Amino acid sequence: MTTPELVRPATIADLDLIVEFNIALAHESEDTVLDPAIVRRGVDWALHHPDELPYYVVETGGRVVAQCAHSREWSDWQNGWLWWLQSVYVHPDHRGRKLFRRLFDHIADLAAARCDVCEIRLYVDTHNDSAQRVYEKLGMNPAGYLVYGIPVRAATPT
Repeated sequence: MTTPELVRPATIADLDLIVEFNIALAHESEDTVLDPAIVRRGVDWALHHPDELPYYVVETGGRVVAQCAHSREWSDWQNGWLWWLQSVYVHPDHRGRKLFRRLFDHIADLAAARCDVCEIRLYVDTHNDSAQRVYEKLGMNPAGYLVYGIPVRAATPT
């Protein structure tokens, strides 16, 4: 018998695992090495400010095996919030079980229950074909934008 999965808001008790997952995510999806101290401070901040960056996790058998967070951006063109999914990660031992779909559906239901969220978006590395296929199966499509950036400050652990 399979243990049922529970989607729930992340808590401070999930801090270490979310940090571990975010570091693994950066390495696997972008071949990027992150500073654990900086990631820890960032996740700690998010878990203490869930109105700004809520994290959700999937728990099975008492163990967290997947995560996703969402931030928001105001769209004056649409007079509503864009919710941006980020920090999407499913532990390798649990991939292929549609756990991200569970997270996505949960967040989409939260968005649909509000009258001020107009769209859910995410960005994905252009070479991450497997993630792109997953998102397309959810009904998401490329939005036609490129993401540009310029650092304002160096990431710091303090």
